[in-house]
Amino acid sequence: MRRIGRRDIVAAIVIALVTGAAFTSPPLQRLQGLSLDILTALRWTLIGDRRDPATSPVVVVAIDGETYETPPFKGSPTQTWTREVGRVLGSITEGGAKVIGFDVIFKNSIEQSDIPFGDAPVGARMKGFDRDYLIALRKLSDSGKLVLGEILSNDHPDSPFAAQRLAVKNNVRALNVYTDDDDVIRRMPLSFSIGGKPIPAMAVELASRALALPPETGPSGTMSLSGYAIPSAEPNTLTLNFRGVGRDVPAYSFADLRACIEKGDTDFFRRAFDGKVVLLGTILNFEDRKLTSMHLSGGYDGSPGARCALPTPARTEQKARSDIAGVFVHATAVRNLIERDAVTEFGVPQRAALAIGFAMVIAFAACMLAPTGAILSWLALTAAYTTVAVSAFVHALALPLTEPVLAGLTAIAMMIGYRFVIADREERFLRKSFAFYLAPEVIDSMVASGKMPALGGEMRDITMFFSDLAGFSSIAEKMTPAELVALMNDYLSAMTDIIESHGGYVDKYIGDSVVAMFGAPADDPDHARHAVAAALQCRDRLKELNDSHPAFQGRGLAHRIGLNSGKAVVGNIGSRRRFNYTVMSDTVNLASRLEGANKYYGTVILASEATVNQSRSAYTWRELDTVKVQGRDEPIRVYEPLAETNQETEEQDMRAATYARALACWRARDFAKAAELFESAGGDDPPSRYFAKRARALAADPPPADWTPVNTLEGK
Repeated sequence: MRRIGRRDIVAAIVIALVTGAAFTSPPLQRLQGLSLDILTALRWTLIGDRRDPATSPVVVVAIDGETYETPPFKGSPTQTWTREVGRVLGSITEGGAKVIGFDVIFKNSIEQSDIPFGDAPVGARMKGFDRDYLIALRKLSDSGKLVLGEILSNDHPDSPFAAQRLAVKNNVRALNVYTDDDDVIRRMPLSFSIGGKPIPAMAVELASRALALPPETGPSGTMSLSGYAIPSAEPNTLTLNFRGVGRDVPAYSFADLRACIEKGDTDFFRRAFDGKVVLLGTILNFEDRKLTSMHLSGGYDGSPGARCALPTPARTEQKARSDIAGVFVHATAVRNLIERDAVTEFGVPQRAALAIGFAMVIAFAACMLAPTGAILSWLALTAAYTTVAVSAFVHALALPLTEPVLAGLTAIAMMIGYRFVIADREERFLRKSFAFYLAPEVIDSMVASGKMPALGGEMRDITMFFSDLAGFSSIAEKMTPAELVALMNDYLSAMTDIIESHGGYVDKYIGDSVVAMFGAPADDPDHARHAVAAALQCRDRLKELNDSHPAFQGRGLAHRIGLNSGKAVVGNIGSRRRFNYTVMSDTVNLASRLEGANKYYGTVILASEATVNQSRSAYTWRELDTVKVQGRDEPIRVYEPLAETNQETEEQDMRAATYARALACWRARDFAKAAELFESAGGDDPPSRYFAKRARALAADPPPADWTPVNTLEGK
């Protein structure tokens, strides 16, 4: 996982703000409607609607295909249907309907026809044909149980003919719908300004009459009905909640109801319409079809109501379609109002905040993860958020869905672009720069740490590793160039692999010498411990090569390793055209001197006190001496690593303890005792033999009184 810095945080926030604001801006307002469509489809697919259509407070009386195919309507113009319409409306009212609304408009009357028929026009011969219909309208209107519909328009208004308006005393309400830019109906207007006064729309009028309470408009412009504050994302609109995708509203065939009157079954009307709001409208395949927020899930033209007189038509099973009959739009609005179930949508600020929050989470994920991981994070968050959104939509709360999801996806693309062009440019440069001379895992660690070496050099706390093959010049003289190169390649490859496996960086090869550092370029708090581990493993690996590798057998190769920890300048150092990533400081020089000091003591590894102090808990050490190396006036104590802590042998423990007592005697000028102890620990221990010889010499010829127990080493 990639670490992020302050610049990355700022970039993620800016990207989230830009994408979130963009996808909730007016030019992309269609996405708000698409969210409603998707939520409607998901809710229906995943949860459905368990409500019984019989419990619906709204029913539809449908002038459908069956009506057009059933006598007496078959072959008759609709202007001649008015008397039968009046009869059916009367029976519905007697059945206990609360109110009846017209979603059909009879714009003219047969009594108005000027077509000649004999010596008089048809209209004159049909005078009085609509009398019973108009009387029925007047009666229903006077009882407050009838509302006719009209379409308001400056260009092509559709209104009932004048006699109908007069009969209902202008008791007419608008049927206009609210259509989004994509020609989809998702909301319904609540009122219209007519003559400077707000007049309720058809659905509001029917719901208010069913509830016996008029709508009220508060100071903020919010309309309420029977204490229900109607939620309005867009001013003066209701967001439709197609919970049952149309199947929650029963639809009765007008032809069957007319036949029911002929049958005289008044109880059927009571069972079907008692306490209901009734909408009279058309259900046809070619007329008044509307696209709604059900166009993705598919909607239904109601649920077929019970039959009274006519046999059920031989019809195929009802199928979902992208559009529905317009009367069900009004029926849904009425039901939403009565049941207080209109959809609550978030305003622009809330939708923008959600989109920004979603995009911000994804932007940070894309900043920290690889593109594949970011995409997986987006998919996971999208699934989780969609689950929450669908659950909220079950309770009529519409969370924005498409805006946050698309904002998040765009944030991924923008963050990847930002990383490629800006944020990861240094990383790519460093990877390319170090590719041929730094282990891949070290490059990864360096990049992940977020602490990149500053070009030109920086001060770092490191451990230097110097190694050199002992007496290699004399060995090389006896080898052919090809043999020498092969041997060195095998040796250096083995040592390099070990150093890099412990997080070290090989600075350079100087002939048979290896110069490496730990703690740079990758930051490593345990650089001293890792350097000691590498040194011990290099020592053991050379023994293995001498025993098993054909090129090494019989040559008796041995190497010396010096370790020192401290501050050093590391970085790209060189000319403007050519430079190397290297290190400079006295820390480096001392490590080199310690490598050379091994030849005095017959040891393989020598470490400074600074390295021991930074890794003491991990290893068992033996203090060898206090020395003064060339180029330094200050003496230092030098140590030999024996083994990892608790891994040393009993012999190593005993020898180290004896050596420590002997060294104490040496420093106390008890040279005879020191020589005795060093000799007892001698055997195959070169440092003990070296000190025993020195102690015997000083015991025989004691030094002056100002003598100090510091071994001044000559040469490198």
